[in-house]
Amino acid sequence: MTEAARVRYAYLGPAGTFTEAALRTLPHLDRIDPEPCATVPAALDAVRSGTADGAVVPIENSVEGGVPVTLDELAGGHLMITREILLPVSFALLARPGTQLADCKRISTHPHAAAQCRRWLADNLPQAEVTLASSTAAAAAAVAEEGSEFDAAVAPRIAGERYRLDVLANEIEDNADAVTRFVLATRPAAPGPMTGADKTSLVAFIRDDHPGALLEILDEFAVRGVNLTRIESRPTGDGIGRYNFSIDCEGHVDEARVGEALMGLRRVCAEVRFLGSYPRADGARIDLRIGTTDADFRGAADWLARVREGRS
Repeated sequence: MTEAARVRYAYLGPAGTFTEAALRTLPHLDRIDPEPCATVPAALDAVRSGTADGAVVPIENSVEGGVPVTLDELAGGHLMITREILLPVSFALLARPGTQLADCKRISTHPHAAAQCRRWLADNLPQAEVTLASSTAAAAAAVAEEGSEFDAAVAPRIAGERYRLDVLANEIEDNADAVTRFVLATRPAAPGPMTGADKTSLVAFIRDDHPGALLEILDEFAVRGVNLTRIESRPTGDGIGRYNFSIDCEGHVDEARVGEALMGLRRVCAEVRFLGSYPRADGARIDLRIGTTDADFRGAADWLARVREGRS
């Protein structure tokens, strides 16, 4: 990014979401023009169409697992992950000034927030009706509206500050260690350089439904010492029983072991969509097993060349 360059990044809005908080952790924030979007598809479509340079969207939560709409949008292609962000998640019960906890009969929030605060809500507001919103910030905005049908929202504190709501209860999440993973998606380009602490994402489409189809995919990684950090099946939409596999693995596509694993997948799958190699947010470096380093692969290739030339 040059000194004068500015970029427009779309994100799952409205303002006050965890996604905005994730975006604000990016470097060169003073050169970023944030663009809130109503949905994940809208944010990613802005990238595809060229109206945004990138989009920050949630992809995975440590409690609820993968975010289906993001996984499906990425599987559709024409996008590339260039960065991941890990953000600790904490929720608050937000209400208009003067509201008491006992007044909260109708609550609005996002489905993931409702799931992550289920126990607290059951213990403290067992009679309350929970209505699902497109985002936690949208829930907070709805509560802030004059004449709102909702008494409170489960949302991050940043949403309370944005919409001038009081915090009736803080840190109401059932799991204090909850973390959400976000990704920055851009239009496809060559991946950045290896850092030694990288992750690669892809989508594998099985050729046909048969015994051992998943095992064939896993074997391509296992025999090369590539560890998977996430694998999820998602329906392709082409009929019952037809799935693709959304996969994250340790390593960079420029590493021999990862590159060869992807070539192996390309041989056994109907299609493989490469979604990017990028630095791990936790910075954890990979401890490679004996026989899986680039030097090991080069040594094996040199040996095979000698064999073929009769020099073994």
